[in-house]
Amino acid sequence: MISHIYGEIAYSGEGYVVIDFNGLGYQVNVTQPTLQDLRDRKEKIKLYTHLHVREDDLTLYGFRSREELEMFRLLISVTRIGPQIALNILSRIGIHELAAAIIHEDEKVLTSISGVGQKNARRLILELRDRIKKKMVSFGPESMSNVNYDAVSALVSLGFAQREAREAVEAVAPGMKDPTVQTMIKAALSKLKE
Repeated sequence: MISHIYGEIAYSGEGYVVIDFNGLGYQVNVTQPTLQDLRDRKEKIKLYTHLHVREDDLTLYGFRSREELEMFRLLISVTRIGPQIALNILSRIGIHELAAAIIHEDEKVLTSISGVGQKNARRLILELRDRIKKKMVSFGPESMSNVNYDAVSALVSLGFAQREAREAVEAVAPGMKDPTVQTMIKAALSKLKE
């Protein structure tokens, strides 16, 4: 098993980077945020990897942190969630927000991710809720209060992207004293209109 890879990026493509390691180029599938972060880097980088083996294919998936890799492995352990769907999920939502959505049984947040329907959202909640609760140190939404979480969830149900909603709530939260969910949503909506 290849647990991590360390080298320079030779080039990147749609959803992957090729890492040059001692003259060999390893194609590593990555999330969209990781791809954007790595695309123009010239220094050596380290990715934690998962080697997915099928009868006719070996595919390497790479992540910037061990926590993200661990979440990927949890996702692919769920019935009918393969590596591509798991990678898509992690491209659309951060691991802390994903853990919070699963723990709070928030199907709206999960179904807002393209490729995750209502059945998959229920499977994620059913199969991962208890396992994620046990791993709260790694995945717990430590920086998001219940008010912030509820405001983000409401914005997602209004049609905003998860990252966009979270960033708006995080931007307005420090300036608010004793916010309620309603006042947080109003302030975040004003921020999103800017």
